[in-house]
Formats: sequence, structure tokens, C-alpha cells
Amino acid sequence: MYTVRFGDPAGSVRTGELRAGTVSFGAETYDLEEVDLLAPCEPTKIVCVGLNYENHAEEAGMEIPDRPLLFLKGPNTVAGPNDTVRLPTGKERVDWEAEFGVVIGEQCKDVPEGEAMDVVAGYTCVNDISNRDDQEVEQNWIRGKAFDGAAPIGPAIASPDEVPDDAAIELRVNGETKQDSSISEFIFSVPELIAEITAYMTLEPGDVISTGTPAGVGPLADGDRVEVEVEGVGVLEHDVIQ
Repeated sequence: MYTVRFGDPAGSVRTGELRAGTVSFGAETYDLEEVDLLAPCEPTKIVCVGLNYENHAEEAGMEIPDRPLLFLKGPNTVAGPNDTVRLPTGKERVDWEAEFGVVIGEQCKDVPEGEAMDVVAGYTCVNDISNRDDQEVEQNWIRGKAFDGAAPIGPAIASPDEVPDDAAIELRVNGETKQDSSISEFIFSVPELIAEITAYMTLEPGDVISTGTPAGVGPLADGDRVEVEVEGVGVLEHDVIQ
């Protein structure tokens, strides 16, 4: 099952089921061309994981952490499918980072690893856009990671049964593949991440865990078209401008 948020032809925001190029809400069914797709959830926070792929740690010249490296993005960072993200001005390098997003389905705290999948609503695509200029000189990465629009999410939430355990993840810029990996390469699994995060904070319905990026990050440029594809989820597309 695939769930999307959308603006219907009357301008109302709805949550419906995506099926073969149509969206259904109640008794109404719309072609995708008739609606405006929005980010598929409204997180109170996005909990991001750093260095969760060994090959990305290597390209960054950093050691693999012995526990998940965590940081936050706020609701202001959320962008939706086909949105245009304005990059921070005056920066030399702002990077793409394709990530597998875990959407939380219920309020939860202190979730045991063995029960972690019970709180998962589904999966989505995330681009953890990163302002390296400021990230490299600040401790808490607010300027580097939490600027407006820094977390495009979408296009849908896929229920867990739709997504293989070794789902491929790929990022393309202007049609050229830049990142190509699989979630089987995670250092810390989804259940491990949920258990670790909820040991410290309560997660709310719609919150997203962005599980880290594989090797192949690189700088965005004015006018770039970005596609993040997760096998079983779909393709998140968006543009960037400076």
C-alpha cells in the first residue's frame, strides 16, 4: 500500500491511497495530474543518522562510529515532491545525500529492538541536503543541516511489505547516477536505530528517521534536477536554485 498527501482540485489537503497513477480519497479518485503531491507526512522532527554506510565514512575520511551518530532537522526543512529548494546563498558547497526514510506510525518511547517494526508506518525517500561550508565549522549542524527546505521527502509512504530488505537506493542529478547502493549496507539496522533513538526521545506519528547516505555525495548547482529512488517506494524528484 502507498499513502500520499495531496492538494485536491478544490484546494483541500487530503491523505489518500496511490494506485497506478491515481489517488483515492473516500469515494473520489483523481489522476495524479489533477492533484498537487505534498510531502507524505508532517514530522515534528526528522532524526538523521550520520555515517551509516561504511563507504560514505571512507569517502568522508571519518571512522565508523560505535553507536549511531544522530542529529535533528526541524519541520521547516521539509519539502515535497517536485518542490524547488532554494540553496543557502554564498556557499561554496551544498551536497545531495540520498537516504532511506523510516516513517513512524505511533507515539513511542523506549522501544525494544525486537518490537521496533511495530511502530513503523512505512518507508519513504529523503534527500538530506547539506551545507558543507557551515557544517564543517559548527558543532550542532544547524546552519549545515537545518536550513529551510533541507529535507525533501516523498513521494509516498510505502508500507513495509512493499519494500525488500535489500532495497536499492539511487540518486540521479540531471539524469546522471551519482549514488547507487542498498539498504543492506547499513551499519546500524532500522530496529537498532529505533531502539537507540527512543531510548532518548519520544517519537511522534509522522516523524521520520533518515537513515544515512551511501558514498557518492557531491555538490548541487543552480537549476539541478534531483531524483532519489528507493526500490519499492518510488522516485522523489525536486529542483534546486540558488
